[in-house]
Amino acid sequence: MNKDRHFNQLQKTALALLQLEGWDGITPVCELLRAEVPHYHWVGIYWMNKAEQALHLGPFAGAATEHTRIPYGRGICGQVALKGEVFEVPDVWAQDNYLACSMETKAELVVPIHAKGRLIGQIDIDSHDQNPFGPEDTALLHSIAEAIGAMPEGDFIG
Repeated sequence: MNKDRHFNQLQKTALALLQLEGWDGITPVCELLRAEVPHYHWVGIYWMNKAEQALHLGPFAGAATEHTRIPYGRGICGQVALKGEVFEVPDVWAQDNYLACSMETKAELVVPIHAKGRLIGQIDIDSHDQNPFGPEDTALLHSIAEAIGAMPEGDFIG
């Protein structure tokens, strides 16, 4: 199957899971993405906590991480918390403000999740491959982020 068709099918499956399961579908979507995309070695959701000015780890698939709470501005995810924009890093070791979750991680892609005009969280992808991400990755994750943001208020911290 070619990459575009694979990503299109993956998107349909992920969106169907979210529609069917709601907030409980986020963990299976993380697991699906990690299993189906060879360069996704860790897939997780971080939720915004404005009161603490920190991100809190939500559902994820991959190795456990010590980064269960990330202050705004710290690391790639913390920078997305401040700017609310997609941040693709083809080589994490070239970044001054990188928080290493794994020594194997070489690249990271973070896509913000907005709900009702406010930033509520982000999808974080770590890859052991250098410069693995293309526009299809961003499009896939953006569609999933939009679907999560469109769900009724849920379990995110706020």
